[in-house]
Amino acid sequence: MCGRYAVRRDPAALAEEFAAADRTEGATGADFNITPTKTVPIVVQRGAERSVRPVRWGLVPTWAKEADGGPPMINARAETITAKPAYAESARRRRCLMPATGWYEWKPGDKRRQPYLCKRRDGTSMAMAAVFSAWWDPRTAGPPLVTCAVVTTDAVGELADVHHRMPLVLPEERWADWLDPARSEIDELLRPDPGVLGELALHTVSTEVNSMRNNHPDLLEPADPVPEPAEQAALFES
Repeated sequence: MCGRYAVRRDPAALAEEFAAADRTEGATGADFNITPTKTVPIVVQRGAERSVRPVRWGLVPTWAKEADGGPPMINARAETITAKPAYAESARRRRCLMPATGWYEWKPGDKRRQPYLCKRRDGTSMAMAAVFSAWWDPRTAGPPLVTCAVVTTDAVGELADVHHRMPLVLPEERWADWLDPARSEIDELLRPDPGVLGELALHTVSTEVNSMRNNHPDLLEPADPVPEPAEQAALFES
């Protein structure tokens, strides 16, 4: 996963879709070109309440000395998430869902920078498995910085033709178990669900996605792919 996705629905609509309360207080909204370190909506379960809350995309471990000490940790590999120190505590106790209309992907080495969008065939939001963390700045007495990372796994099928990794998308029947902070054993939940994979569709979109400055609903629409270099040359010769 290259680090770009979209959320078409506002927090109130997401709250309805995920049977949750909207606790974002206007801190986030629909975004068609989400980049690392942006404020994004997550779904969490605490006690009897499931809620949608705003956090920063790019996990900062609780023990980090500073919040911006390196590249944002936007992805966590499912194969190592329970063992790596940066993610292990969050994987045990602080799991969440990151709602998404779809995620953008690019083929490694593609000089055309042709973006693809993967989304659900029925247009509903997908639930990307994720973890979150709360970091307190030792220099201040303010509230913690809450951050998150998407859990990724090996890509399969046509998705693997574009990129070798993809988000772990959870079916609705796994949401409650993933969100349950009392559950620490999650190996079974980290295995991709074949049923979900069959619900995903991939198509090319406009190269406008390549610039983070572009942010509008049309970015989600199918678009003709950029011609291969040989095809471009043929156009000028004709």
